[in-house]
Amino acid sequence: MTDTGQLVRTWRIQRGLSQAHLAQLAGTGQAAISRIESGRDQPTLTLLERIADALDCQLTITFHPTHPTPD
Repeated sequence: MTDTGQLVRTWRIQRGLSQAHLAQLAGTGQAAISRIESGRDQPTLTLLERIADALDCQLTITFHPTHPTPD
Protein backbone atom coordinates (compact mmCIF):
# COMPACT_ATOMS: atom_id res chain seq x y z
CA MET A 1 0.00 0.00 0.00
CA THR A 2 1.37 3.44 -0.90
CA ASP A 3 1.38 6.43 1.42
CA THR A 4 -1.42 7.92 -0.66
CA GLY A 5 -3.42 4.71 -0.48
CA GLN A 6 -2.88 4.43 3.27
CA LEU A 7 -4.04 7.99 3.81
CA VAL A 8 -7.15 7.56 1.67
CA ARG A 9 -8.05 4.35 3.49
CA THR A 10 -7.40 5.84 6.95
CA TRP A 11 -9.50 8.96 6.28
CA ARG A 12 -12.25 6.93 4.60
CA ILE A 13 -12.54 4.63 7.62
CA GLN A 14 -12.41 7.55 10.07
CA ARG A 15 -15.28 9.15 8.16
CA GLY A 16 -17.26 5.89 8.31
CA LEU A 17 -17.47 5.55 4.54
CA SER A 18 -17.38 2.42 2.44
CA GLN A 19 -15.26 2.37 -0.68
CA ALA A 20 -18.46 2.48 -2.73
CA HIS A 21 -19.79 5.54 -0.88
CA LEU A 22 -16.47 7.39 -1.18
CA ALA A 23 -16.36 6.54 -4.87
CA GLN A 24 -19.87 7.90 -5.35
CA LEU A 25 -18.99 11.14 -3.54
CA ALA A 26 -15.76 11.52 -5.55
CA GLY A 27 -17.38 10.70 -8.88
CA THR A 28 -15.44 7.53 -9.59
CA GLY A 29 -15.89 3.78 -9.24
CA GLN A 30 -15.41 1.60 -6.18
CA ALA A 31 -12.73 -0.37 -8.05
CA ALA A 32 -10.70 2.82 -8.51
CA ILE A 33 -10.77 3.50 -4.75
CA SER A 34 -9.75 -0.10 -4.10
CA ARG A 35 -6.80 0.16 -6.51
CA ILE A 36 -5.66 3.44 -4.93
CA GLU A 37 -5.89 2.07 -1.39
CA SER A 38 -3.98 -1.09 -2.31
CA GLY A 39 -1.25 0.86 -4.13
CA ARG A 40 -2.03 -0.74 -7.49
CA ASP A 41 -2.92 2.63 -9.02
CA GLN A 42 -1.75 6.21 -8.62
CA PRO A 43 -4.65 8.64 -8.95
CA THR A 44 -4.47 11.79 -11.02
CA LEU A 45 -4.25 15.10 -9.22
CA THR A 46 -7.83 15.82 -10.29
CA LEU A 47 -9.08 12.59 -8.74
CA LEU A 48 -7.07 13.23 -5.57
CA GLU A 49 -8.74 16.64 -5.29
CA ARG A 50 -12.19 15.04 -5.64
CA ILE A 51 -11.34 12.37 -3.06
CA ALA A 52 -10.04 15.02 -0.63
CA ASP A 53 -13.24 17.02 -1.09
CA ALA A 54 -15.34 13.90 -0.50
CA LEU A 55 -13.37 13.19 2.68
CA ASP A 56 -13.62 16.82 3.81
CA CYS A 57 -9.81 17.01 3.80
CA GLN A 58 -7.35 19.55 2.51
CA LEU A 59 -5.00 18.24 -0.18
CA THR A 60 -1.47 19.53 0.31
CA ILE A 61 1.43 18.69 -1.98
CA THR A 62 4.97 19.35 -0.85
CA PHE A 63 8.45 18.73 -2.15
CA HIS A 64 11.23 17.79 0.21
CA PRO A 65 14.88 17.58 -0.80
CA THR A 66 16.25 14.08 -1.01
CA HIS A 67 19.67 15.28 0.06
CA PRO A 68 19.90 18.35 2.27
CA THR A 69 22.01 21.11 0.78
CA PRO A 70 24.84 22.48 2.93
CA ASP A 71 24.44 26.03 4.23
